[in-house]
Amino acid sequence: MPIYNAPTRDTRFVVNELIRLESYGNLPGFESATPDMTDAIIEEAGRFVSEVIAPLNLSGDREGCTRHPDGSVTTPTGFKDAYRQYVEGGWGTLSAPEAYGGQGLPHVMGFIMEKYLATANQAFAMYPGLANGAISAIIAKGSPEQQAKYLPKMVTGEWLGTMNLTEPHCGTDLGMIRTRAEPQADGSYAITGTKIFISAGDHDLTENIIHLVLAKTPGAPESSKGISLFIVPKFIVNDDGSLGKKNGVSVGSIEEKMGIHGNATCVMNYDGAKGWMVGEENKGLAAMFIMMNAARLGVGMQGLAQAEVAYQNGLAYALDRRQGRALTGPADPQAKADPIIVHPDVRRMLMDAKTFIEGMRALCLWGALQVDLSHKAATAEERQMADDLISLLTPVIKGYGTDMGYKVATDMQQVWGGHGYIAENGMDQFVRDARIAMIYEGTNGVQAMDLVGRKLALNGGRAIQAFFALIDAECAEESSDETVKLVGERLAKANGELKAATMWFMQNAMANPNNLGAGAYAYMTLTGIVSLGLMWLRMAKVAAAALADGTEDKAFYEAKLTCARHWATRYTTEAGALRRQVEAGGDTIMALTPEQLAIA
Repeated sequence: MPIYNAPTRDTRFVVNELIRLESYGNLPGFESATPDMTDAIIEEAGRFVSEVIAPLNLSGDREGCTRHPDGSVTTPTGFKDAYRQYVEGGWGTLSAPEAYGGQGLPHVMGFIMEKYLATANQAFAMYPGLANGAISAIIAKGSPEQQAKYLPKMVTGEWLGTMNLTEPHCGTDLGMIRTRAEPQADGSYAITGTKIFISAGDHDLTENIIHLVLAKTPGAPESSKGISLFIVPKFIVNDDGSLGKKNGVSVGSIEEKMGIHGNATCVMNYDGAKGWMVGEENKGLAAMFIMMNAARLGVGMQGLAQAEVAYQNGLAYALDRRQGRALTGPADPQAKADPIIVHPDVRRMLMDAKTFIEGMRALCLWGALQVDLSHKAATAEERQMADDLISLLTPVIKGYGTDMGYKVATDMQQVWGGHGYIAENGMDQFVRDARIAMIYEGTNGVQAMDLVGRKLALNGGRAIQAFFALIDAECAEESSDETVKLVGERLAKANGELKAATMWFMQNAMANPNNLGAGAYAYMTLTGIVSLGLMWLRMAKVAAAALADGTEDKAFYEAKLTCARHWATRYTTEAGALRRQVEAGGDTIMALTPEQLAIA
């Protein structure tokens, strides 16, 4: 049976010592986020997911969801009761607005719970996770009447929500959607069409599901400029808040997937279903991006989540499994063999994993803080800076985070050797569940193109220049600690490679756009390495200061410095190679004809 223990100690380190959440107590929503409050939430959230949610992960994967002859869907055994406990505990309300029944805490606290859930049970976490994106869109674009009608019960978790974007012929290119919205005399619309890959499309966890559906009205432009967004509830909500008749939306089938079996990924059929437009006609793309950006940060955390649970199980196995002897001589002479953790190649995979996980956790929670600061920082300049940084790094968190999450999951399966390939041990589930995160909410190639094609040039390159300046300033700070010096030097060099790659795009992408597309993925990966480097520089500084002050938790902070050094000596070595990949351009990538590619 796979294990999971929520990393509450390291989470408290990031919240209290790295991003220092308490220091923002003068801002709206941060007043209650004292260390006592946040520590209590972190510890109790960790206990809840470890004891209630994690035990359902393997069984939920094996059982999956069931579509019944009447079209209804049930979730795996135990999910419904676990979700009831989740709602009763108020876990979904942590960072939701108080006006709709939320607790109004910083996004950091909501992100922590979201990440804990995904680590314990990714399929389960997707049910409330998808609702968060729908809530964000309705808050931003919904009318006051829509907000009053739907948000209170969505925020409390009594109702859940979905995002309906993809169609059988249309994935990323949303301008091709065929779902139609016909205006009705009462101000509603009749929604007709088919959507696929709809996570949490139907289930038995809540009495109603609020679908947010992209569709086109009559005469709308046949491009992404003709998309509108609609609220389409599973059951019509009456004016008094009670539920009326079932709407014209049904589940055609549940997709047979590689992983996340505990989540009902549905084909949704809309047959004249009653819907209400959210925001302006033909402006649905802007509302969709609100949902997508929230979802992309959540998916980035799923990469971290699967890496972490796989790492915990890989480490446990490495400590227990005995094979061979340490290269330096028997570590346990009384036994016939040593635990495999003595072998450098096993340690390589474990250290790579630990360094990524702790760096990525810091990046995700720092990113969550930027989400808050983009709305609540004291000055317009600070709000702009936070918005620029999180907008720039959202595709990196999603793309690099899930690439590495999958790599760590497969590495931890490798630690198990042949036993990792046997289903009963559960390592295969982490690999299968991690794989989808690289695909949905925009494939990682799409994330890379979003980064280089949109985010770099936005506002004259203001965000990337601010990012460079931030890193330069922190690398330039003096330190007497040797590890801090090393990390600063290596980060400065990696940042230099990123600057050079950026300049190469500026000089070569306009003449040949394929140069941009060919180098986008390497550029995203390079930005990910630099972003984690910034986090490791900051963590090294905190750890060095704690050790200098004579901390009682010496082992924890010494481990931080060792991991920072590992990042500096192992991860940064890729920076130059990635820059050279960018500078290789698109000539060879685009040279062969389709016929030549097909030659066997």
